[in-house]
Amino acid sequence: MRIGILGAGGMAEALGTQWAGAGHEVLVGARDRAKATALADRIGPRARAGGLREPAAYGDVVLLAVPYDAVAEVLDTAGDALRGRPLVDCVNGIVHPGVTLATGDGPSVAEGIAARSGARVVKAFNLCHVSVWRRTPPHFEGRPLAVPVCGDDPAALDLTRALVTAIGAEPLDAGGLHRARLLEATAALAVGLWFAGTDPRAMLPPLAYATG
Repeated sequence: MRIGILGAGGMAEALGTQWAGAGHEVLVGARDRAKATALADRIGPRARAGGLREPAAYGDVVLLAVPYDAVAEVLDTAGDALRGRPLVDCVNGIVHPGVTLATGDGPSVAEGIAARSGARVVKAFNLCHVSVWRRTPPHFEGRPLAVPVCGDDPAALDLTRALVTAIGAEPLDAGGLHRARLLEATAALAVGLWFAGTDPRAMLPPLAYATG
């Protein structure tokens, strides 16, 4: 698979490195082209660098991995190159202190990206710290990590599931893109609990007991 990555931070590096290690080709782009070049060099021979428009038009699927406050600028710079493209959104808009959603009562980050870019957006990879995505594979207590995915386009969802399995995790279908808001709220809830030193897993019973 050929994967365009918009961003040159920790998430771009962790996932890009995993995918390149699984045999995929990666094209990294960032607002600072020198950072994109440095990241492509760290990822290795299956990666190369460009600006923001090149990854948007590259290959099979695009990962958007930039800070929330950079989303609009990056999408506008990429322009029409994203229209109709499968795009995986791992962005969290979380406001500190308080650990609340930057989107308030409005559309989710993912829905805003879809409206602004015209891309076929899938929400995924937003629930875990970057260090989790660096694990090869991301298994805990003998089980692969489950990665919820939300989207409306079947082909874009299939590509996202393939990206999840490529890193050794398991895709978890979480509904249409309208449910991305719930996934983003789950991230905010989990982050607040982690910061408080508690384990969010403790609040949910095993599946066998979940529905009585």
